[in-house]
Amino acid sequence: MQSLWMLFASFVFAFMGVCVKLASQYYSTSELVMYRGLIGVIFLAVLVRMRGGTLKTTLPWPHLKRGVIGVTSLWMWFFALGALPLASAMTLNYTSSIWMAAMLLVAGWWQGTKRTEWGLIAAIVTSFVGVALLLHPSFNSNQWFSGLVALCSGIVSAIAYLQVRDLGRLGEPEYRVVFYFSATGAVTGLLTGFYHDGSFGMPALHAHTLRGFTLLATIGVTAAIAQMAMTRAYHLGKTLVTANLQYTGIVFSSIWGMIIWSDMLGWQSWTGIALILASGMAATYYNVQTTRAAVEANIEADPIVAEISEIA
Repeated sequence: MQSLWMLFASFVFAFMGVCVKLASQYYSTSELVMYRGLIGVIFLAVLVRMRGGTLKTTLPWPHLKRGVIGVTSLWMWFFALGALPLASAMTLNYTSSIWMAAMLLVAGWWQGTKRTEWGLIAAIVTSFVGVALLLHPSFNSNQWFSGLVALCSGIVSAIAYLQVRDLGRLGEPEYRVVFYFSATGAVTGLLTGFYHDGSFGMPALHAHTLRGFTLLATIGVTAAIAQMAMTRAYHLGKTLVTANLQYTGIVFSSIWGMIIWSDMLGWQSWTGIALILASGMAATYYNVQTTRAAVEANIEADPIVAEISEIA
């Protein structure tokens, strides 16, 4: 079952999150993004050469657009991982499906092309209740900004998922999508590193230690593997199953957080995580059912909803 690639990707992404949080003690966010991309480029270039593939593409602009959007989300997520409990940062980033549903709902209402979808509204409201429960007891005053950054990473990643799906439909193999995303990350991380301490100057790169270098290498390799698995799942698997399996990353990260950092979140935080997880799955299911009903009734479905909800 091709959708199970997302289960594997979620586990690897959660492990990568652990390494990012550990590495944030030694490197800035820009450095993490840069090294993650650079190591991913090297790893994939070697892998493609060994398998006899090619990195030549006829779709440079779609790759660039996907790269910029994806790296923006990645930078915000890495920043949040270094400042928040692992489960909290992962959960807030995973609100992407909720943000996508909310944007579609508002757009449909504004254009007068969509009737009131009370089931979807309920899922969205429930998710924001979950966000409030997660934010309030878990974050002190100096973590609120990081929490908002994590929420924004969820918004941007929702758009990035659409780009992944588009490139897959255009015939781009997983390794090529991930390679150019990694390359964009390497360049973007270097460029953002020129701005530090409130001014522009040469990037302040930290010296490497064996522990730091090992973490960076692990981040780069696991990121490339997880990205390829995720891209394969969205390209070949059933979208509903794939989208819901991504939420297992919250479970994996919660376990890692308890094992490594002894993260003991209160009942309000765990309730918030559960509400976000459940509402995200409900929103995905609701969108799929709505689109399927529209197709069966020969009614034109919202093209964006169809894009994210079509059963592959």
